[in-house]
Amino acid sequence: METLSIAEVRRATLAAQGFTRRPVSASAKYVRRVVEDTGLLQIDSVNVLQRAHYMPVYSRIGSYDTAALDRGSSRKPRWLFEYWGHEASLLPVSLHPLMRWRMAMASEKAWGGPLRIAQERPDLVKWVLAEVRDRGPVTAAEIEEDVPRDKGNWGWNWSDVKKAMEWLFYTGEVTSAGRTSQFARLYDLPERVLPADIVHTPTPSSDEAYRQLVELSARRIGVAAEIELRDYFRLPVLAARTAIAELQEAGVLVPVEVQGWKVKAWKHRDTVIPRTAQASTLVSPFDPLIWQRDRTERLFGLTYRIEIYVPAEKRIHGYYVLPFLQGDRFTARVDLKADRKAGLLRIPAVWAEPGVKKPEVARALAAELQRLSGWLGLSGVAPAERGDLAAALNPLLRRLA
Repeated sequence: METLSIAEVRRATLAAQGFTRRPVSASAKYVRRVVEDTGLLQIDSVNVLQRAHYMPVYSRIGSYDTAALDRGSSRKPRWLFEYWGHEASLLPVSLHPLMRWRMAMASEKAWGGPLRIAQERPDLVKWVLAEVRDRGPVTAAEIEEDVPRDKGNWGWNWSDVKKAMEWLFYTGEVTSAGRTSQFARLYDLPERVLPADIVHTPTPSSDEAYRQLVELSARRIGVAAEIELRDYFRLPVLAARTAIAELQEAGVLVPVEVQGWKVKAWKHRDTVIPRTAQASTLVSPFDPLIWQRDRTERLFGLTYRIEIYVPAEKRIHGYYVLPFLQGDRFTARVDLKADRKAGLLRIPAVWAEPGVKKPEVARALAAELQRLSGWLGLSGVAPAERGDLAAALNPLLRRLA
């Protein structure tokens, strides 16, 4: 069995994720290539810096026009669709048939509110679907009944209409036709949104879908343990294990040993291990590169937890912290906020990772922060307010201002 070093696995992962490819431009073609490299882009409503699905493209190709992604998920010819991939995600439309197993298992997989509405108010679900058919594309708010809402459950105080809509979205009976300027989902029928050839593509068996999704995960991870192959598209445990065994028998997945890992690992037969990886970019908390926090620690030595939902007094590194990828290692982490009113990229905190050379990290990070600020349309970068890298970073930021 082939034995790989941690450094080799890091480089293989960065190559598989598109961090080692130097784009010729930031055109729509290269935006699409990033989505092919990652397989999907996670969506999240937090907008303290930038919407989550825009950031992975920036991390791989630099400044680009986010409208290229918006058009891909809202205009013809549509090449993206929205569904539950990893979490809520944008996926290439070619993956729609492979996600139908999840749609068919909604009664087992869907969560609380939507499932309960489907069980208790099928009449409402039927009415909502008819409204979408007659009025779509439409937001849930535009067709809500006058029903009581629980105002005490912050963040999830959905109306019954919204829950019914989310049930229909989970089952695939409606899909997203895009987002409003307030980031509300527009719902419509799949046959009015998706390309006709996708709508009419035969639905594969669930076993075939699992195999294809595990292989897609392996291609996009490079070298992975079972949990990572399963978690990329949130597959059932036993189904993923069966798919891995079948792909191994077929020679698609090759078992390897990774020095220092206690878990079994596989690489895709087409995995490339470059000699170097020279990235220099900030990475979003929702980037596929660091989805699996245990893997991030095993691979990069980075113990990373997002602290958005941690009380302020208990946060260690900050509210919205992005790790800084330099070469093939994470060398710093930065708490960032886009102050759009003041036109500034603010740095509530910045921290160096153990053992790094702070002056070198500060120089690379200062350049990256200027690049990020420009992409966000901000006029400059404010000094870091705290953290053990602030003293080395702030003079460089002043010089670049």
